[in-house]
Amino acid sequence: MEQTKILLDENEMPKKWYNILPDMPTPLAPPLNPANNEPLNPEDLAPLFPMELIKQEMSSERYIDIPDEVLEIYKLWRPAPLFRAHRLEKLLDTPAKIYYKYEGVSPAGSHKPNTSVAQVYYNMKEGTERITTETGAGQWGSALSLSCNYFDIECKVYMVRSSFEQKPYRKSLINLWGAQVVPSPSPDTEFGRHMLEKYPDTTGSLGIAIGEAVEDAVKHDNTKYALGSVLNHVMLHQTVIGLEAQQQLDKVEEYPDIVIGCCGGGSNLAGISLPYMRDKIEGTHDPRIIAVEPSACPTLCDGKFQYDYGDMAKLTPLLKMYSLGFDFIPPAIHAGGLRYHGCSPIISQLTADKLMEATSYHQVEVFEAGVMFARSEGIPPAPESTHAIKCAIDEALKCKQTGEEKTILFCLSGHGHFDMYSYDKYFSGQLSND
Repeated sequence: MEQTKILLDENEMPKKWYNILPDMPTPLAPPLNPANNEPLNPEDLAPLFPMELIKQEMSSERYIDIPDEVLEIYKLWRPAPLFRAHRLEKLLDTPAKIYYKYEGVSPAGSHKPNTSVAQVYYNMKEGTERITTETGAGQWGSALSLSCNYFDIECKVYMVRSSFEQKPYRKSLINLWGAQVVPSPSPDTEFGRHMLEKYPDTTGSLGIAIGEAVEDAVKHDNTKYALGSVLNHVMLHQTVIGLEAQQQLDKVEEYPDIVIGCCGGGSNLAGISLPYMRDKIEGTHDPRIIAVEPSACPTLCDGKFQYDYGDMAKLTPLLKMYSLGFDFIPPAIHAGGLRYHGCSPIISQLTADKLMEATSYHQVEVFEAGVMFARSEGIPPAPESTHAIKCAIDEALKCKQTGEEKTILFCLSGHGHFDMYSYDKYFSGQLSND
Protein backbone atom coordinates (compact mmCIF):
# COMPACT_ATOMS: atom_id res chain seq x y z
CA MET A 1 0.00 0.00 0.00
CA GLU A 2 1.17 3.53 -0.79
CA GLN A 3 2.05 5.71 2.17
CA THR A 4 -0.57 8.21 3.36
CA LYS A 5 1.11 9.99 6.26
CA ILE A 6 4.78 10.96 5.97
CA LEU A 7 6.38 11.84 9.29
CA LEU A 8 9.68 13.15 10.58
CA ASP A 9 11.20 12.49 13.99
CA GLU A 10 11.83 15.41 16.33
CA ASN A 11 15.55 15.09 15.69
CA GLU A 12 14.87 15.68 11.97
CA MET A 13 13.20 19.03 12.58
CA PRO A 14 14.98 21.94 10.85
CA LYS A 15 17.43 23.67 13.17
CA LYS A 16 17.77 26.75 10.96
CA TRP A 17 15.33 29.01 9.13
CA TYR A 18 15.98 29.73 5.44
CA ASN A 19 16.41 33.40 4.51
CA ILE A 20 15.73 34.01 0.82
CA LEU A 21 16.95 37.62 0.79
CA PRO A 22 20.55 36.86 -0.34
CA ASP A 23 19.23 34.58 -3.11
CA MET A 24 16.66 36.92 -4.65
CA PRO A 25 17.51 37.89 -8.26
CA THR A 26 16.12 41.38 -7.65
CA PRO A 27 16.99 42.83 -4.23
CA LEU A 28 14.11 44.25 -2.24
CA ALA A 29 13.55 47.99 -2.36
CA PRO A 30 14.30 49.45 1.08
CA PRO A 31 11.43 50.26 3.45
CA LEU A 32 10.90 54.00 3.85
CA ASN A 33 10.40 56.05 6.99
CA PRO A 34 6.82 57.43 6.88
CA ALA A 35 8.00 60.68 8.46
CA ASN A 36 10.44 61.67 5.68
CA ASN A 37 10.27 58.96 2.96
CA GLU A 38 13.96 58.18 3.51
CA PRO A 39 15.23 54.58 3.73
CA LEU A 40 14.81 53.15 7.19
CA ASN A 41 17.71 52.39 9.48
CA PRO A 42 17.48 49.84 12.30
CA GLU A 43 16.99 52.53 14.94
CA ASP A 44 13.79 53.69 13.20
CA LEU A 45 12.20 50.30 13.92
CA ALA A 46 13.37 50.05 17.52
CA PRO A 47 10.15 51.50 19.01
CA LEU A 48 8.20 48.62 17.44
CA PHE A 49 10.43 45.54 17.37
CA PRO A 50 13.24 43.96 19.42
CA MET A 51 16.66 44.42 17.83
CA GLU A 52 17.15 40.72 17.00
CA LEU A 53 14.02 40.75 14.81
CA ILE A 54 15.20 43.98 13.16
CA LYS A 55 18.47 42.24 12.33
CA GLN A 56 16.58 39.29 10.83
CA GLU A 57 14.46 41.70 8.80
CA MET A 58 17.59 42.95 7.06
CA SER A 59 19.87 39.92 7.30
CA SER A 60 22.08 38.76 4.44
CA GLU A 61 22.70 35.37 6.09
CA ARG A 62 21.19 32.48 4.09
CA TYR A 63 20.43 30.39 7.19
CA ILE A 64 19.62 31.64 10.68
CA ASP A 65 19.79 29.40 13.75
CA ILE A 66 16.51 28.63 15.52
CA PRO A 67 17.07 29.21 19.28
CA ASP A 68 16.89 26.11 21.47
CA GLU A 69 14.06 27.63 23.54
CA VAL A 70 12.01 28.07 20.36
CA LEU A 71 12.79 24.54 19.17
CA GLU A 72 11.57 23.13 22.49
CA ILE A 73 8.17 24.77 22.05
CA TYR A 74 8.07 23.83 18.34
CA LYS A 75 8.26 20.20 19.48
CA LEU A 76 4.66 20.46 20.70
CA TRP A 77 3.56 20.14 17.06
CA ARG A 78 6.63 20.07 14.83
CA PRO A 79 7.57 18.34 12.65
CA ALA A 80 4.07 18.63 11.20
CA PRO A 81 2.72 15.75 9.08
CA LEU A 82 2.64 15.61 5.30
CA PHE A 83 -0.31 13.72 3.83
CA ARG A 84 -0.93 12.11 0.46
CA ALA A 85 -4.54 12.93 -0.46
CA HIS A 86 -5.41 9.48 -1.81
CA ARG A 87 -9.15 9.87 -1.29
CA LEU A 88 -9.30 13.27 -2.95
CA GLU A 89 -7.29 11.91 -5.89
CA LYS A 90 -9.74 9.02 -6.24
CA LEU A 91 -12.74 11.34 -6.05
CA LEU A 92 -11.26 13.53 -8.79
CA ASP A 93 -10.20 10.49 -10.84
CA THR A 94 -6.91 12.23 -11.58
CA PRO A 95 -3.47 10.84 -12.34
CA ALA A 96 -1.99 13.70 -10.30
CA LYS A 97 -0.42 13.00 -6.92
CA ILE A 98 -1.68 15.49 -4.32
CA TYR A 99 0.20 16.13 -1.09
CA TYR A 100 -0.66 18.59 1.66
CA LYS A 101 1.40 19.87 4.55
CA TYR A 102 -0.93 20.07 7.54
CA GLU A 103 -0.30 22.97 9.94
CA GLY A 104 -3.54 22.53 11.89
CA VAL A 105 -1.76 20.31 14.42
CA SER A 106 -0.33 23.31 16.31
CA PRO A 107 -2.01 24.23 19.63
CA ALA A 108 -3.58 27.28 17.98
CA GLY A 109 -4.69 25.21 14.96
CA SER A 110 -2.72 27.07 12.30
CA HIS A 111 0.78 27.84 10.98
CA LYS A 112 0.96 31.13 12.90
CA PRO A 113 2.81 29.83 16.02
CA ASN A 114 5.84 29.16 13.82
CA THR A 115 6.54 32.90 14.00
CA SER A 116 4.64 33.95 17.13
CA VAL A 117 6.80 31.75 19.37
CA ALA A 118 9.97 33.17 17.81
CA GLN A 119 8.80 36.78 17.98
CA VAL A 120 7.72 36.57 21.61
CA TYR A 121 10.96 34.78 22.54
CA TYR A 122 13.09 37.62 21.13
CA ASN A 123 10.87 40.17 22.88
CA MET A 124 11.28 38.32 26.16
CA LYS A 125 15.07 38.30 25.77
CA GLU A 126 15.06 42.09 25.44
CA GLY A 127 12.74 42.71 28.39
CA THR A 128 9.46 43.51 26.64
CA GLU A 129 6.56 43.42 29.11
CA ARG A 130 3.62 43.86 26.74
CA ILE A 131 2.90 43.18 23.05
CA THR A 132 0.11 44.54 20.84
CA THR A 133 -1.07 43.15 17.54
CA GLU A 134 -3.92 42.95 15.06
CA THR A 135 -5.68 39.84 13.82
CA GLY A 136 -7.95 39.13 10.86
CA ALA A 137 -9.55 35.72 11.25
CA GLY A 138 -8.15 35.35 14.77
CA GLN A 139 -5.49 32.77 13.90
CA TRP A 140 -2.63 35.20 14.47
CA GLY A 141 -4.20 36.72 17.57
CA SER A 142 -4.70 33.32 19.18
CA ALA A 143 -1.17 32.21 18.21
CA LEU A 144 0.38 35.34 19.73
CA SER A 145 -1.66 34.99 22.92
CA LEU A 146 -0.49 31.36 23.20
CA SER A 147 3.14 32.45 22.84
CA CYS A 148 2.85 35.38 25.24
CA ASN A 149 1.40 32.96 27.76
CA TYR A 150 4.50 30.73 27.46
CA PHE A 151 6.86 33.66 28.03
CA ASP A 152 4.74 35.54 30.61
CA ILE A 153 4.19 38.69 28.51
CA GLU A 154 0.96 40.71 28.48
CA CYS A 155 -0.85 40.74 25.13
CA LYS A 156 -3.56 42.90 23.58
CA VAL A 157 -5.21 41.96 20.27
CA TYR A 158 -7.16 44.30 17.97
CA MET A 159 -9.43 41.95 16.00
CA VAL A 160 -11.07 43.04 12.73
CA ARG A 161 -14.71 43.69 13.60
CA SER A 162 -16.23 41.37 10.97
CA SER A 163 -14.18 38.43 12.24
CA PHE A 164 -14.81 39.41 15.87
CA GLU A 165 -18.51 38.87 15.12
CA GLN A 166 -18.14 35.87 12.77
CA LYS A 167 -15.62 33.84 14.79
CA PRO A 168 -16.52 34.01 18.51
CA TYR A 169 -14.44 31.01 19.48
CA ARG A 170 -11.27 32.63 18.20
CA LYS A 171 -11.97 35.34 20.78
CA SER A 172 -12.42 32.60 23.37
CA LEU A 173 -9.04 31.10 22.52
CA ILE A 174 -7.34 34.46 22.85
CA ASN A 175 -8.91 34.93 26.28
CA LEU A 176 -8.12 31.32 27.25
CA TRP A 177 -4.40 31.99 26.86
CA GLY A 178 -4.64 35.18 28.90
CA ALA A 179 -4.74 37.97 26.33
CA GLN A 180 -7.20 40.84 25.89
CA VAL A 181 -9.09 41.14 22.60
CA VAL A 182 -11.25 44.02 21.33
CA PRO A 183 -13.07 44.57 18.03
CA SER A 184 -11.36 46.99 15.65
CA PRO A 185 -11.97 49.83 15.15
CA SER A 186 -12.19 50.28 18.91
CA PRO A 187 -12.63 53.21 21.29
CA ASP A 188 -9.29 52.29 22.91
CA THR A 189 -7.08 54.27 20.50
CA GLU A 190 -7.20 57.73 18.96
CA PHE A 191 -7.21 56.23 15.45
CA GLY A 192 -9.93 53.74 16.39
CA ARG A 193 -12.16 56.52 17.73
CA HIS A 194 -11.57 58.52 14.55
CA MET A 195 -12.58 55.57 12.34
CA LEU A 196 -15.69 54.86 14.42
CA GLU A 197 -16.76 58.45 14.11
CA LYS A 198 -16.10 58.53 10.36
CA TYR A 199 -17.39 55.01 9.56
CA PRO A 200 -19.68 53.93 12.43
CA ASP A 201 -20.91 50.82 10.57
CA THR A 202 -17.53 49.67 9.21
CA THR A 203 -16.72 45.96 9.25
CA GLY A 204 -13.10 46.91 9.87
CA SER A 205 -9.94 45.85 8.08
CA LEU A 206 -6.45 44.68 8.85
CA GLY A 207 -5.19 48.11 7.82
CA ILE A 208 -7.31 49.72 10.55
CA ALA A 209 -6.41 47.11 13.17
CA ILE A 210 -2.68 47.45 12.44
CA GLY A 211 -2.96 51.21 12.86
CA GLU A 212 -4.55 50.74 16.29
CA ALA A 213 -1.99 48.18 17.45
CA VAL A 214 0.96 50.30 16.30
CA GLU A 215 -0.44 53.41 17.97
CA ASP A 216 -0.89 51.47 21.21
CA ALA A 217 2.68 50.15 21.06
CA VAL A 218 4.43 53.45 20.39
CA LYS A 219 2.52 55.19 23.21
CA HIS A 220 3.68 52.73 25.88
CA ASP A 221 7.37 52.40 26.79
CA ASN A 222 7.02 48.79 27.97
CA THR A 223 5.25 47.66 24.78
CA LYS A 224 6.33 46.31 21.40
CA TYR A 225 4.30 45.41 18.32
CA ALA A 226 4.16 42.01 16.59
CA LEU A 227 2.99 41.36 13.02
CA GLY A 228 1.79 37.95 11.85
CA SER A 229 2.58 38.30 8.16
CA VAL A 230 4.10 40.57 5.46
CA LEU A 231 7.50 41.36 7.04
CA ASN A 232 10.71 39.54 6.09
CA HIS A 233 11.33 38.03 9.53
CA VAL A 234 7.85 36.49 9.50
CA MET A 235 8.49 34.90 6.11
CA LEU A 236 11.79 33.61 7.50
CA HIS A 237 10.23 31.86 10.50
CA GLN A 238 7.58 30.17 8.39
CA THR A 239 10.14 28.41 6.17
CA VAL A 240 10.17 25.51 8.63
CA ILE A 241 7.04 24.38 6.73
CA GLY A 242 8.73 24.03 3.34
CA LEU A 243 12.00 22.75 4.77
CA GLU A 244 10.14 19.90 6.48
CA ALA A 245 8.06 19.22 3.37
CA GLN A 246 11.22 18.82 1.31
CA GLN A 247 12.58 16.20 3.70
CA GLN A 248 9.25 14.37 3.75
CA LEU A 249 8.87 14.25 -0.02
CA ASP A 250 12.46 13.06 -0.28
CA LYS A 251 11.44 10.05 1.82
CA VAL A 252 8.97 9.00 -0.90
CA GLU A 253 11.24 10.15 -3.76
CA GLU A 254 8.91 12.92 -4.91
CA TYR A 255 9.44 16.53 -5.94
CA PRO A 256 6.47 18.84 -6.61
CA ASP A 257 5.71 20.14 -10.07
CA ILE A 258 3.31 22.66 -8.50
CA VAL A 259 3.48 24.32 -5.05
CA ILE A 260 0.36 26.16 -3.86
CA GLY A 261 -0.47 28.40 -0.92
CA CYS A 262 -3.29 30.75 -0.01
CA CYS A 263 -2.12 34.35 0.15
CA GLY A 264 -3.17 37.37 2.17
CA GLY A 265 -0.09 38.98 3.68
CA GLY A 266 1.93 36.01 2.39
CA SER A 267 3.23 34.08 5.42
CA ASN A 268 1.59 30.72 4.67
CA LEU A 269 2.56 30.88 1.01
CA ALA A 270 6.13 31.86 1.91
CA GLY A 271 6.38 29.05 4.43
CA ILE A 272 5.59 26.28 1.97
CA SER A 273 7.18 27.82 -1.13
CA LEU A 274 10.40 29.72 -0.34
CA PRO A 275 12.60 26.62 0.08
CA TYR A 276 11.32 25.49 -3.32
CA MET A 277 11.85 28.99 -4.70
CA ARG A 278 15.51 28.60 -3.71
CA ASP A 279 15.70 25.52 -5.96
CA LYS A 280 13.96 27.42 -8.75
CA ILE A 281 16.37 30.35 -8.51
CA GLU A 282 19.39 28.02 -8.39
CA GLY A 283 18.08 26.15 -11.46
CA THR A 284 18.07 22.69 -9.89
CA HIS A 285 14.26 22.40 -10.32
CA ASP A 286 11.52 24.49 -11.90
CA PRO A 287 8.28 24.12 -9.93
CA ARG A 288 5.31 26.36 -10.63
CA ILE A 289 4.53 28.31 -7.47
CA ILE A 290 0.99 29.66 -7.20
CA ALA A 291 -0.41 32.26 -4.79
CA VAL A 292 -4.18 31.97 -4.34
CA GLU A 293 -6.17 35.03 -3.27
CA PRO A 294 -9.84 35.84 -2.64
CA SER A 295 -11.47 37.71 -5.53
CA ALA A 296 -12.73 40.18 -2.91
CA CYS A 297 -9.14 41.17 -2.09
CA PRO A 298 -6.95 40.26 -5.10
CA THR A 299 -3.77 42.08 -4.11
CA LEU A 300 -1.29 40.29 -6.37
CA CYS A 301 -3.79 39.87 -9.21
CA ASP A 302 -5.18 43.42 -9.37
CA GLY A 303 -3.00 45.56 -7.10
CA LYS A 304 -0.19 47.94 -8.09
CA PHE A 305 3.46 47.20 -7.33
CA GLN A 306 4.33 50.36 -5.46
CA TYR A 307 5.36 51.87 -2.16
CA ASP A 308 2.42 51.92 0.24
CA TYR A 309 1.62 52.06 3.91
CA GLY A 310 0.88 48.86 5.76
CA ASP A 311 -1.90 50.47 7.78
CA MET A 312 -4.66 53.02 7.31
CA ALA A 313 -3.26 55.35 9.98
CA LYS A 314 0.01 55.77 7.99
CA LEU A 315 2.11 54.85 11.02
CA THR A 316 3.97 51.91 9.52
CA PRO A 317 6.98 52.08 7.19
CA LEU A 318 6.29 52.38 3.48
CA LEU A 319 6.93 49.04 1.78
CA LYS A 320 7.27 48.35 -1.91
CA MET A 321 4.63 45.71 -2.48
CA TYR A 322 1.58 44.84 -4.48
CA SER A 323 -1.23 46.84 -2.88
CA LEU A 324 -4.88 47.70 -3.40
CA GLY A 325 -4.30 50.93 -1.45
CA PHE A 326 -3.80 51.44 2.28
CA ASP A 327 -7.37 52.77 2.63
CA PHE A 328 -8.97 49.75 0.91
CA ILE A 329 -11.61 48.02 3.06
CA PRO A 330 -12.55 44.67 1.50
CA PRO A 331 -15.97 43.03 1.83
CA ALA A 332 -16.49 41.02 5.02
CA ILE A 333 -15.74 37.61 3.49
CA HIS A 334 -15.26 34.65 5.82
CA ALA A 335 -11.58 34.14 4.93
CA GLY A 336 -10.69 36.98 7.26
CA GLY A 337 -6.99 36.11 7.25
CA LEU A 338 -6.76 36.99 3.54
CA ARG A 339 -8.41 40.43 3.77
CA TYR A 340 -5.22 42.50 3.60
CA HIS A 341 -4.68 45.33 1.11
CA GLY A 342 -0.96 44.59 0.63
CA CYS A 343 1.35 41.61 0.33
CA SER A 344 4.81 40.67 1.58
CA PRO A 345 7.57 42.58 -0.26
CA ILE A 346 9.34 39.23 -0.78
CA ILE A 347 6.27 37.62 -2.37
CA SER A 348 5.55 40.81 -4.32
CA GLN A 349 9.04 41.02 -5.80
CA LEU A 350 9.09 37.34 -6.75
CA THR A 351 5.70 37.78 -8.44
CA ALA A 352 6.93 40.89 -10.28
CA ASP A 353 9.95 38.86 -11.43
CA LYS A 354 7.58 36.19 -12.87
CA LEU A 355 9.02 33.53 -10.55
CA MET A 356 5.64 33.13 -8.88
CA GLU A 357 2.12 33.40 -10.28
CA ALA A 358 -1.18 34.43 -8.72
CA THR A 359 -4.84 33.55 -9.17
CA SER A 360 -8.05 34.35 -7.29
CA TYR A 361 -11.40 32.74 -6.50
CA HIS A 362 -14.78 33.79 -5.13
CA GLN A 363 -15.70 32.55 -1.68
CA VAL A 364 -18.59 30.30 -2.74
CA GLU A 365 -16.39 28.22 -5.04
CA VAL A 366 -13.63 27.87 -2.45
CA PHE A 367 -16.13 26.66 0.14
CA GLU A 368 -17.35 24.09 -2.40
CA ALA A 369 -13.74 22.89 -2.63
CA GLY A 370 -13.43 22.89 1.17
CA VAL A 371 -16.49 20.69 1.54
CA MET A 372 -15.15 18.31 -1.13
CA PHE A 373 -11.87 18.10 0.76
CA ALA A 374 -13.54 17.52 4.14
CA ARG A 375 -15.76 14.77 2.74
CA SER A 376 -12.81 12.97 1.17
CA GLU A 377 -9.86 13.66 3.49
CA GLY A 378 -11.84 14.24 6.69
CA ILE A 379 -10.24 17.50 7.87
CA PRO A 380 -12.47 20.60 7.91
CA PRO A 381 -10.19 23.26 6.43
CA ALA A 382 -10.06 26.88 7.55
CA PRO A 383 -11.69 29.22 4.99
CA GLU A 384 -8.26 30.60 4.07
CA SER A 385 -6.95 27.12 3.24
CA THR A 386 -9.92 26.36 0.97
CA HIS A 387 -8.38 28.74 -1.55
CA ALA A 388 -5.28 26.55 -1.88
CA ILE A 389 -7.49 23.45 -2.01
CA LYS A 390 -9.56 24.90 -4.84
CA CYS A 391 -6.42 25.62 -6.86
CA ALA A 392 -5.00 22.14 -6.17
CA ILE A 393 -8.27 20.57 -7.34
CA ASP A 394 -8.28 22.65 -10.52
CA GLU A 395 -4.68 21.68 -11.30
CA ALA A 396 -5.46 18.01 -10.62
CA LEU A 397 -8.45 18.17 -12.99
CA LYS A 398 -6.20 19.63 -15.68
CA CYS A 399 -4.00 16.55 -15.23
CA LYS A 400 -7.08 14.41 -15.69
CA GLN A 401 -7.68 16.08 -19.05
CA THR A 402 -4.06 15.84 -20.22
CA GLY A 403 -3.16 12.51 -18.61
CA GLU A 404 -0.10 14.08 -16.94
CA GLU A 405 1.02 12.55 -13.65
CA LYS A 406 2.08 15.77 -11.94
CA THR A 407 2.91 16.06 -8.25
CA ILE A 408 0.99 18.83 -6.49
CA LEU A 409 1.88 20.17 -3.03
CA PHE A 410 -0.18 22.65 -1.04
CA CYS A 411 -0.20 23.92 2.51
CA LEU A 412 -3.29 23.32 4.61
CA SER A 413 -2.52 26.29 6.83
CA GLY A 414 -5.06 25.50 9.52
CA HIS A 415 -8.15 23.56 10.51
CA GLY A 416 -11.64 25.07 10.44
CA HIS A 417 -12.90 23.83 13.82
CA PHE A 418 -13.35 27.43 15.00
CA ASP A 419 -14.83 28.59 11.69
CA MET A 420 -17.89 26.37 11.43
CA TYR A 421 -20.16 29.42 11.42
CA SER A 422 -18.72 30.09 7.96
CA TYR A 423 -19.73 26.61 6.81
CA ASP A 424 -23.22 27.13 8.29
CA LYS A 425 -23.52 30.22 6.13
CA TYR A 426 -22.36 28.25 3.09
CA PHE A 427 -24.84 25.41 3.61
CA SER A 428 -27.71 27.86 4.15
CA GLY A 429 -26.87 29.66 0.90
CA GLN A 430 -26.06 32.92 2.67
CA LEU A 431 -22.54 33.40 1.32
CA SER A 432 -22.19 36.17 -1.24
CA ASN A 433 -19.88 35.71 -4.21
CA ASP A 434 -17.90 38.87 -3.42
